[in-house]
Amino acid sequence: MSVPVTIRLQEADFDTAREIAALTKGRTDIGAVVTFSGICRGGEGGDAIAALTLEHYPGMAEAEIGRHAEEALSRWPLTGLTIIHRYGRIVPGENIVLVVTASSHRQAAFQAAEFLMDYLKTHAPFWKREESAAGTSWVDATSHDDAAAARWAKS
Repeated sequence: MSVPVTIRLQEADFDTAREIAALTKGRTDIGAVVTFSGICRGGEGGDAIAALTLEHYPGMAEAEIGRHAEEALSRWPLTGLTIIHRYGRIVPGENIVLVVTASSHRQAAFQAAEFLMDYLKTHAPFWKREESAAGTSWVDATSHDDAAAARWAKS
C-alpha cells in the first residue's frame, strides 16, 4: 500500500479533527497520530500582532514542501502524512499550519512531525509580514529556529 500524502496551500481555514479523520478513516495499520497546529498569536502591549500576512510562490512552495515530505517518508516508517499551510492575511487565534503524521508507532510519528515543522519554520518558501500598532515588518527565521532545523542534517 502506498502512503497517502496530502499537501495543500490554501487561504481558507482548516478543521484539524476533519483532517485527522480523513487520514485515518478505515485504517487499521495506524497506531499513532501526531499533530502540530500552528496558530497565530497576538501578544500583548505595543508588540501585539494585529495580523500576519503570508505570501508564497504558487507551484514552487508545494513542490518544495513535497520534497521534504518525501524525505520524511524515507527517514521514518510513516503510514500517512498531511501538511496544510495557509497563506494570506491571518489574525490572532486563527490556524496557520497543520502537520499530521501517522505511523504504526509513536516515535516515528513524533520525529517526522518535528522534522517537518522545523523545515516549514526555517526553509519553506513563505514570506511573513507582521502588522502591529508600530506598523508592518517582514519576519526572518531566528537563530533558534535555524539550530532546530540543523539537527536534522544528514552527516
